[in-house]
Amino acid sequence: MNNSEVCVGLDIGTTSIKALVCENVQGQVKVIGVGVAPAAGMSRGVIVDIDKTAQAISNAVAQAEEKSNVDISDVVVGLPANYLQMKRVHGMVTIADNGQSREIVNQDVATVAEEALTQSIPPERTIIDLVPTEFIVDGFDGIKDPRGMVGVRLEMKGTLYTGPQTIVHNTKKAVEKAGYQIKDFVITPIATGFNLLNDGEQDFGTLLIDLGGGQTTTSIIHDHQLKYTYVDPEGGQYITKDISTVLNTSFSNAEQLKRDHGFADSKQADENVQIDVDVVGQNEPVQYSEKYLAEVIEARVRQIFNRIARRLDKINAPKLPGGVVMIGGVAALPGITELAHQYFAGNIKVCVPDQMGIRHPRFATSYALGMYEDHLTDIDHLIKQTVRHSAALPQQGKTSHANEQLPVQPTKQSSPRNKQTTNKNKSSKRRSGSNKPSSLSKFKSLFNNLFD
Repeated sequence: MNNSEVCVGLDIGTTSIKALVCENVQGQVKVIGVGVAPAAGMSRGVIVDIDKTAQAISNAVAQAEEKSNVDISDVVVGLPANYLQMKRVHGMVTIADNGQSREIVNQDVATVAEEALTQSIPPERTIIDLVPTEFIVDGFDGIKDPRGMVGVRLEMKGTLYTGPQTIVHNTKKAVEKAGYQIKDFVITPIATGFNLLNDGEQDFGTLLIDLGGGQTTTSIIHDHQLKYTYVDPEGGQYITKDISTVLNTSFSNAEQLKRDHGFADSKQADENVQIDVDVVGQNEPVQYSEKYLAEVIEARVRQIFNRIARRLDKINAPKLPGGVVMIGGVAALPGITELAHQYFAGNIKVCVPDQMGIRHPRFATSYALGMYEDHLTDIDHLIKQTVRHSAALPQQGKTSHANEQLPVQPTKQSSPRNKQTTNKNKSSKRRSGSNKPSSLSKFKSLFNNLFD
């Protein structure tokens, strides 16, 4: 099978690297191959050793190739939310011929996007994405796709996302060294928030918590936009280290104990169930109760949840109708939802991909990346082509056309994708003229004050 018929999502995590081969079958994205390899050369979601990471990527993608019988040449790569910054941008062009209005075409959209990209970018940063919020034709706003309309003046409002050149360069270098080309870079909260949440969750507002191995990323999705992202520097790896230290066992043994016997909520663990643990310096295994192991795990998970809750209180985030959705390997711990209820309001659930072979929350990100490219609209592709062209040009000397800085958390912000689906695992395209229930006005007002 040719790679042009499929989309390969590559999730480069701190503890493992996952490659999913997805194919569109009669409008449904199906997973036809999975590859998983232990991560190497990673620290808190960032590549610190290109050679080691490249080898791990090669191992994961090779497994996916073998299982799917697909010759993989390019991949969609997720970028962590670390050190990302966002700016509002505005572009405007005159499209009239001799003062007469004419029909708007692809080139006009590309030209107005180029105007919006006219930014002064620090040399240590690079453009990652530009997400249009709306197009305006002769003063008529709220337009999602202006092509085919007639007008004299075309404007575009959007959000520009930039990241450190080091992170982007190292990721690109590692993927290319593994023997693959990058089809697209995607900020992971974009892929997960707008491919895993259903239309109502995206619209009314949902808190998405990605409990990864090296870090925990919390995102607020509201009105089909990514409103806020916070990266906590702790994840499942820290739970494993705690088990290793407290029980005096090796890291690999601690990881196995966490997976086989761990509970996030110690109330669900059994005091009478004893676990044999290979302790350093002991000839015979030492027994610990299942409840004691759970107490070690719970302490670290509580710390993570507590920091997230305090950060949300700091920005006065309201209770979201969509509740909380958790993904990532740590989300698989029994009792995680019960513990989360002590820190967050609303309905709380764990998102598990409904596909054979990946029914585990640790595959949620790679699955979302696999779906991402399939769900892009023509406008998305057009803007991305313009961004890639602009990013390849020297940025020094460019001045900002409209570069109001958004009030984001320093170095820990990410971006929205201008696409939606109609079912549980797919984002629905919004109609520009749709009306919202008045009950949501208070949420809109709070978010507008905070993020606008």
